[in-house]
Amino acid sequence: MILPHQSLKKYHTFGIEVAARYLAQTSSIEEAIRAVQEAKRLDVPVLVLGGGSNMLFTRDFEGVVIKPEILGIEVADQKGDRITIVAGAGVIWDDLVAWCVERGWGGLENLSHIPGTVGAAPVQNIGAYGSEAKDAIVRVEGIYIDALEPFALSGTECVFGYRSSIFKTELQGSVLITKVFFELQKGNDQSIRSARQEIIAIRTQKLPDPAKVGNAGSFFKNPMVEATLVHRIQTDYPNIPLYPGEKAGYVKLPAAFLIDQAGWKGVRKGNVGVHTHQPLVLVAYEGATGQEVVDLSKEIQRSVQEKFGVALEREVNVA
Repeated sequence: MILPHQSLKKYHTFGIEVAARYLAQTSSIEEAIRAVQEAKRLDVPVLVLGGGSNMLFTRDFEGVVIKPEILGIEVADQKGDRITIVAGAGVIWDDLVAWCVERGWGGLENLSHIPGTVGAAPVQNIGAYGSEAKDAIVRVEGIYIDALEPFALSGTECVFGYRSSIFKTELQGSVLITKVFFELQKGNDQSIRSARQEIIAIRTQKLPDPAKVGNAGSFFKNPMVEATLVHRIQTDYPNIPLYPGEKAGYVKLPAAFLIDQAGWKGVRKGNVGVHTHQPLVLVAYEGATGQEVVDLSKEIQRSVQEKFGVALEREVNVA
C-alpha cells in the first residue's frame, strides 16, 4: 500500500522532520514491484530507504519512498564447517548478527551493534574493527527499478571497496535489494559471543544513541592520502595513527583525529554539533534541519582542508 504525505522522522536516525509525498512499506518482492509501478504511473522518483542510518534529508522527498521490509533468515547451504545463510532486506542488521552469534557461526560478530537493515549493508559495505560486510557477502539479489527485472550479483560482482560498492556507484539509485547471502564459519561459541559483547560495550560507550539524539554514526570516511603528504603531517603530529591504503603510495588517516585536532570535538552550533566522544559523529538536536547538518559538515571539511591539506568525504547520503 502506498500512503500519501507521510512523515519520515521515525524512519531515519537523524530524526529530522521531513515528509515523503508517498511512502510504501513492502513486505514482499511483489509489493516492491507494485510500488515501483505506481511511482512510474505517478511519474515521480523512487527512493529506497533501509534503516535510514546512513541518510540525511535536507528537504521533503517529492516521490515514493520504498521501505523494503522483507523478513526472514534461513540456512541456504552447509558444507562442513561453512554455512551459507540468506536474510531478507528488511531484517534489522544487529538481529542478524545476534542470530548468527547465538549459533556459534563466525564472520559478522565484529559488525555488532551497527544500526540499519540487511539490505543496506552491501550498499555501504559497512565495516568496523577490521571487518567489512564484503568479507561475508557471497550474493545479493533484488530488482532493477527501471526494468523491473530481477538481478543476482556475486560478492565479486558487487565491486566492494572502502564504504562503497557497485550499489553506490554504477547502480546507485537504480536497484532495490531484496535478499543478501552470507557465508559464515562454525567457530568457538564463547569466543564469538565474547567478541560481540565487547564490541557492543565499546560502541555503546563511544557512540550516541539515535533514540536520544539524532545522528547517523560516522559522518565522514577515513581519507586516503598520498604518503608524501602524510610525511608532512607527521612532522607536526608524530602520534597520528596510520592505516594501510587501498592502493600503492597511499595511506588511510583517521578522520576523527583530523577533526579533533582541528578543534571540532564537542562543538555545538545552534541545533547541531559534533559529538563529545567521537568527532566523526555529527548530531542533530531537536528542531535541527538537514541543511544545518550539511552546513556544519562543510565547515568541518574546510577547516580540515586548511589545517592538513586533506579533503574529507561524506559517508552519509544526502537527499
